[in-house]
Amino acid sequence: MLSRQEAWDLLCAWTPSERLRIHGRSVELVMRDFAERHGQDIEAFGLAGLLHDADYDQWPEEHPNRIVAHLRDLNEAEVAHAISAHFTKWGVAYENLMDKTLLASDEITGFVIACALVRPQRLEGLEPKSVLKKLKSPAFAAGVDRSEVATGFRMLEESVGLSAEAHLQRIIDVLHHHRSELGL
Repeated sequence: MLSRQEAWDLLCAWTPSERLRIHGRSVELVMRDFAERHGQDIEAFGLAGLLHDADYDQWPEEHPNRIVAHLRDLNEAEVAHAISAHFTKWGVAYENLMDKTLLASDEITGFVIACALVRPQRLEGLEPKSVLKKLKSPAFAAGVDRSEVATGFRMLEESVGLSAEAHLQRIIDVLHHHRSELGL
């Protein structure tokens, strides 16, 4: 398996944007936490979260094909597949919990961070109901695809019985725990 350090080095080499590296790290943290709580492969889930947008900065028109091909060359087929499926409109089948969790964690993790950034106390005291309320406002964090978020919530509910509120609380808690590293 690709080591965490090798994955970080790859992300840094391919992703000049610090903001996008922080996003990858945030999704990695959420994915690792989910895997630990649900008896999944923590390292593989973490790699999928960390590297899911690794090729976006330099090759947005090829995203995610570059990182997927690179991971397949490194015999990381499961991680590559999860990354290839992290946007429903690409039409890739969701074969396992890693695939579903990445979809359910990508957009919403960025959205939670956007919610925190407009609050003086950031993540402190942020509640899932506030995040859900902001999701109803299309003007707030307009780049976040609400249908992707809803599909991710539905997949986790169906797969492991995790409600949207519980998933959001877990994301908030994970990000809050790592707030200094993430600039929150």
